[in-house]
Amino acid sequence: MKKLNVKPADGKLGIMVVGCGAVSTTFITGVLMTRKGLTKPVGSMTQYDKIRVGKGDDKKYLSYYDIVPLTNLSDIEFATWDVYPQNAYQAAIYAEVLKEKDIEPVRDELEKIVPMKAAFDKNYAKRLDGDNVKDVKTRWEMVEALREDIRNFKAEKNLDRVVVIWAASTEIYVPVYEPVHGTLAALEQAMKDNDVVHVAPSMCYAYAALAEGAPFIMGAPNTTVDIPAMWELAEKTKMPIAGKDFKTGQTLVKSGFAPIIGTRCLGLSGWFSTNILGNRDGLVLDEPENFRTKEVSKLSTLETILKPNEQPDLYTDYYHKVRINYYPPRNDNKEGWDNIDIFGWMGYPMQIKINFLCRDSILAAPLLLDLCLLSDLAARAGRFGIQRFLSFYLKSPMHDYVNGEEPINNLYQQYTLLKNAIREMGGYEPDEEID
Repeated sequence: MKKLNVKPADGKLGIMVVGCGAVSTTFITGVLMTRKGLTKPVGSMTQYDKIRVGKGDDKKYLSYYDIVPLTNLSDIEFATWDVYPQNAYQAAIYAEVLKEKDIEPVRDELEKIVPMKAAFDKNYAKRLDGDNVKDVKTRWEMVEALREDIRNFKAEKNLDRVVVIWAASTEIYVPVYEPVHGTLAALEQAMKDNDVVHVAPSMCYAYAALAEGAPFIMGAPNTTVDIPAMWELAEKTKMPIAGKDFKTGQTLVKSGFAPIIGTRCLGLSGWFSTNILGNRDGLVLDEPENFRTKEVSKLSTLETILKPNEQPDLYTDYYHKVRINYYPPRNDNKEGWDNIDIFGWMGYPMQIKINFLCRDSILAAPLLLDLCLLSDLAARAGRFGIQRFLSFYLKSPMHDYVNGEEPINNLYQQYTLLKNAIREMGGYEPDEEID
């Protein structure tokens, strides 16, 4: 077995989270509680999953830590940015995701995590009213201020490495605009010219992270790193990027269930998905322009799994609709309904109903942990640009659409990509094929 050149996970890793709301405080609290032995990181594949390596007599099942050098949870430091100034303890209590008894044991640590001023433009999230915001005149000044935050955090906590992950609200939809998003030079000029229409605040976070040698992960459906200019920057800085949109509830079900229909060669007439959600994310998505960003992300899943060009008898002209409704009483406890109209032998119709009463932040938190640890691993392994092996965790996986590449949305194919990448970085044969 040949060990690949993956640098060890020496020293401390800084995880900088954009947003100090329900998702990020649930994630941070869970990691701190796990470190104290007071809870278990259920749902995290880096902490629980085992992968087969080798074949025949050499076959064994190993945890990720036994295959590749991952950062230990005790070596992580946290920082956040947010438009609201409340520290992580106050934000966790306010979010009402976790019970007080699961927050109190790490209160001291959480209180020390005070969000830095956010790089924010109210036009991108009209429902947010916080005033903990950077006073900058241009998008380029925004980038420079964020770069300084990253450098300061690194120095203050004596960190070896940093990862930046977006767990803030969904921005309004920014269509890809080639004159600005097509090249790095054009994007930089647009930032200096303060082009607020084509340069979202999230792009400033991504640019700052990559420029400071930190992998960047987009956890919302924002366009952010899904543009050639950012791919160029990731290549120039030799940094990994991943996105977009954490795959938590309904889309996880869809990416896992649609392959059942496809594998069984059943037909699809329509798939209607609706959600009710009451947290701050739900409030922001109640704005039509912000929902449009999410809708594009959620709709893309099905079309790459059940393909009309490959099975015209089964998947031509099916109707696919996605809805999210803001409903405050539910807070973070999201409910997703899927109504699936299928047809079978001789065209006879059947229905499938799925009702998923999930907890948004409880499902998202382990994804943040895995994405941060695996992005850091990728950087130490010299992998840069789009990290397709992280598609498993994301609703709308990044892909090179400029050259006609299609994203892989089938959950089981995504899992194969993930396993093969871990094997390869661990010096084993990436021995599973995607059919």
